[in-house]
Amino acid sequence: MASIQCEAMMNKILLVSFYSIVLYMTSCGDSNYNSNDYKDSNLSIEERVEALLPLMSLEEKVAQMRIFHANIGVRTDEDGNLQLSDRVVEKLKLGIAGIKNPGEHLSPVAAAKMNNELQKYIIENNRWGIPALFVTESYNGVDAEGCTKFGRPLTSAASFNRDLIHRMWDVVGREARLRGMHMCHSPEADIVRDPRFGRMSEAWGEDTYLTTEMVIQATKGVQGNYKGLGEGTHIGAVVKHFAGYGQVLGGSNFAAVEISERTLIDEIYPPFEAAVKEASTLGVMASHGDLNGIATHGNKALLTHLLRDEWGFLGYLISDSNDIARLFYFMKVAESPEAAALMGLEAGIDIDLYAEDSYAYLPEMVKSNPEIEELIDRSVRRVLRVKFILGLFDNPYVDVAEVAKGVRSTSSLALAKEADLESIILLKNENELLPLNKNRPAKIALLGPLLHERTQSMFESVAGSKYTFTADRGFALTDEQKGAPNLLARDPEVIARLLSKSRQADVTILFLGGDEYTAKEAYFNNAVGDRATIDPVGPQDELLEKIKALGKPVIVVLKHRRTLSINTISKEADAILDTWDLSEYGDESTARIIFGETVPSGKLPVTVPRSIGQFPFHYSMKEINYKKGYLFLEDGPIYPFGFGLSYTTFEYSDIAISSEVLTPGSEIEVSVTITNTGDVRAKEVVQMYIKDEIGSVSRPDKELKGFDKIEIDPGESKNVSFKITPQMLAFTGPRMEHILEAGDYTVMVGTSSNEYLETKFKLKK
Repeated sequence: MASIQCEAMMNKILLVSFYSIVLYMTSCGDSNYNSNDYKDSNLSIEERVEALLPLMSLEEKVAQMRIFHANIGVRTDEDGNLQLSDRVVEKLKLGIAGIKNPGEHLSPVAAAKMNNELQKYIIENNRWGIPALFVTESYNGVDAEGCTKFGRPLTSAASFNRDLIHRMWDVVGREARLRGMHMCHSPEADIVRDPRFGRMSEAWGEDTYLTTEMVIQATKGVQGNYKGLGEGTHIGAVVKHFAGYGQVLGGSNFAAVEISERTLIDEIYPPFEAAVKEASTLGVMASHGDLNGIATHGNKALLTHLLRDEWGFLGYLISDSNDIARLFYFMKVAESPEAAALMGLEAGIDIDLYAEDSYAYLPEMVKSNPEIEELIDRSVRRVLRVKFILGLFDNPYVDVAEVAKGVRSTSSLALAKEADLESIILLKNENELLPLNKNRPAKIALLGPLLHERTQSMFESVAGSKYTFTADRGFALTDEQKGAPNLLARDPEVIARLLSKSRQADVTILFLGGDEYTAKEAYFNNAVGDRATIDPVGPQDELLEKIKALGKPVIVVLKHRRTLSINTISKEADAILDTWDLSEYGDESTARIIFGETVPSGKLPVTVPRSIGQFPFHYSMKEINYKKGYLFLEDGPIYPFGFGLSYTTFEYSDIAISSEVLTPGSEIEVSVTITNTGDVRAKEVVQMYIKDEIGSVSRPDKELKGFDKIEIDPGESKNVSFKITPQMLAFTGPRMEHILEAGDYTVMVGTSSNEYLETKFKLKK
């Protein structure tokens, strides 16, 4: 039997030499454990795993490597009692790694009751009483009925507030565990730089450093700083999609991914590496598609040598939906379904998500290839280890009495509103139109395709009695078909009606942008969600231009899930609030900003382009990318990364650096004074960028290396400082080695990637 010490060394070497013969009913002959030792909570997790594994049959092991979706037959009857389809009953006879989304459409209390019953059934109906993992997702809170709904990750990234992200995901972890969940296929650590990609809003933006900081906080939060896993208060994270998924060619889901090795190392990998090393994520999900020609689900160099051998990942690695089988029938890099299963297993994938035509074949494959049972054992160890870490063998059930008071609590709903307020970005405020004066009576028209049913009531609750509102959505952007929505024809009568309502108002607030139908995931079954252009669809620009021609103030509330080239909106609107995709209280929070109850403090987590033709167009491109513009197009973005206005003004002054020389063994500090030169207390995101002036390879124009969100009273000054470490300056050199290069560097501290003070230092070896 392999020693327990070997398991502890998994951060350096993967264990591949274990049991090849397992006795069915008793522990194996050379085991030092008794058959019930795995139930002994006094033993270490590694000891309990090693005690349980030899008891299991090959078929039982493979069952611990598969997850199915609850929609194949996990439900409740009219009285709330658990009902299982024959298909599910058959699948659970040998146990199971986990089930995706059980009870997702039930209330939290009903889901907790059902999941307790489901777990009890699973434990009592497999020989060793092995519990299952119940798995959810979280793009704006727990993806289930009755939980707190937050803004999407790209929305909350605009807050530039680490503590806020941690607290939001702490709520996600607590609410998920209360309803009986154990793992979460979130957060995403992908870098998203192509807004044609329909899944853009699931990630954190274009920048490596910002994404890394957000992923660390989200992972720590949802896992309860890891302690919450064993205490039964939180769930495990499955960070995804490893790696390069957001870089699909043409912004098209499932397309090839072509990224230079240097860019992978310096820009794409860091959020994943941090999730492993700093946040101790329990899970990682492999990416759809390929990476520079190598199908990701068969990429041993990526999934084993890098993720485990170099980074020390100890959790389980799961496939994306059906993607092991797709090595054969979609990627076409395997000769058969069985060959695909072997490729995934050898690459290091421990759990097969959903498929019936990949890991299901493993028991039969062992008959002709007995040595692969060692790889099966390797994966089962990882899965069992996670279940022990989560305490499921000792405490598999949730306390239903705690659910109602713990889910959608007053504090959680208040947090959703707080996050909204910190994430809304003021892009434009011509003639200081905002905030609107509550004491000045006015008629306001709330118009446009992104208007919601509750928008008017939310605005009325904030504005008070001196304002009167009229609301009219006017038109939808599409026919709202879930799979493949179609754009609707322009209706001149509707445009005329909206113009009439705007004409009768003193101020018009237009709700424009995009929705869940114009930016979404593209699935295999003929569902599309990516776009070839990023201009606002439908007659939105026309509506704005005609209302603007009336000569009255126009405020645009921009809602969207992908970056849009808002040329007309930027030109014509008097004020623009970029809200991305906020929580369920988003319109209330927007009203609070408009009427001045809160000062906007969000900053752009992406660059806003003038045209899709400018892409790739992130702020941290190489300096040489900015040498030439395009014919007939103004240079630069509409709005740069990190940009966001306030209702006050901030003056940056007195930039200073503690030393003009940095060495490999030292740190230096850069500081700046920020003064609130306006009339209201407000928050400001202070950003630090560094530029390597001369490099042995072409270097980014600048890179975000620090940020801090501060709050300042009118007339007050605060000093903000950042440490500069040698690690910040390291990069992949011409020989693909990680190097620290002597030379000149510029450090920039300011309010955006385009507006800052700067100073210089030298790195000397």
